Amino acid sequence: MKRNSYISKVIMCVIIFLLIFPLGVVLLWSFVKIWPWPNLVPRDFGIRAFEYILNPNNKSIRILCFSVCLSSVVTVITLLISIPAAKALGVYNFKGKDFFKILVLAPIIVPTIAVAMGIHVAFIKLGLANTVLGVVLVHLIPCLPYGIRILTNVFEIIGESMEMQARVLGANSIQTFIRITLPLIAPGLLSAGSLVFIVSFSQYFLTFLIGGGRIITFSMLMFPYIQSGDRMMACSYSIVFILSTLVILLIIEKIVRSYYKGENYFYM
Repeated sequence: MKRNSYISKVIMCVIIFLLIFPLGVVLLWSFVKIWPWPNLVPRDFGIRAFEYILNPNNKSIRILCFSVCLSSVVTVITLLISIPAAKALGVYNFKGKDFFKILVLAPIIVPTIAVAMGIHVAFIKLGLANTVLGVVLVHLIPCLPYGIRILTNVFEIIGESMEMQARVLGANSIQTFIRITLPLIAPGLLSAGSLVFIVSFSQYFLTFLIGGGRIITFSMLMFPYIQSGDRMMACSYSIVFILSTLVILLIIEKIVRSYYKGENYFYM
């Protein structure tokens, strides 16, 4: 028993190290000016990258706020679409159900570049290219599979017995959804919303293609530095990217948990 406990602790420590060490290296590089090989310790430090990011003239913070708002809108729309779709796939039985479950995953199975050009041509004809609405719609393509799949598993677990009981007791559809369904799927909404936000927030190619260079997001500012080899700037943008995502996820979790715990949902 003690041996198994010791092995578990060692495995946990290794996992934590593998998670923290890369982040530590990225954080260190964001302050490093010169770190030539084969030196184990950086030669010079500075805050040039963070000064550049925080400089109002570069509009990095404004673009970051815009990206957060854009991804939040995409997350809300994705969840609104995913809830009824996931309930249909998770609760009801119909012909071709397994086929539709696989079809939902098609946007993440098929390479994005294989369909992106066709989407771009269609958006040009519809007048959606180079617009915020077009970027929001194209972000839904890689986000919907995650939202629908996660919530489908949630609905398969909870079923519809609680909803049927509420309807028997006299609750209407809106009351049943708000006081029964929504609290039951709240943990799944938290997981799906978090993953969808990250997927949308990190989109580069689709945003660049559909936005036409006019709709700039934070990932579009970050990737050129990663490709150019400017490690200090790339790591600084990566740190801001990670912190922004973490803060948003913590806010989402707090809102969902407070909503979940702050009401007695099982009384009308």
